[in-house]
Amino acid sequence: MHMKRVKGMTKGKGKKKTSLQSGREQFTMKIVTSDRCEACKTPCTRGMDYVERMSQPGAVGNGVPCILTRTKLGG
Repeated sequence: MHMKRVKGMTKGKGKKKTSLQSGREQFTMKIVTSDRCEACKTPCTRGMDYVERMSQPGAVGNGVPCILTRTKLGG
C-alpha cells in the first residue's frame, strides 16, 4: 500500500535554537523546601538561612532556589 502526500501537510521542521540576546549564559535552579535543605549533604548559606526562618512558629515559605540543581538553559 502506497500513501500519497496530501498537499498542505508537511513534516514539522522542529524548533530552531535561538541565540541569547545578552552575552551571558542563563541558568535555572529547582526550588526546594526546608526539609530538603536539612537533608542536604552539602549545606549552603542560602539553604541554612531558609531552614532557620522556617523553624520559627507560624512561618510560611515557598521554597528556595538550590544552587546544586543549577542547569544551563538552551543546551
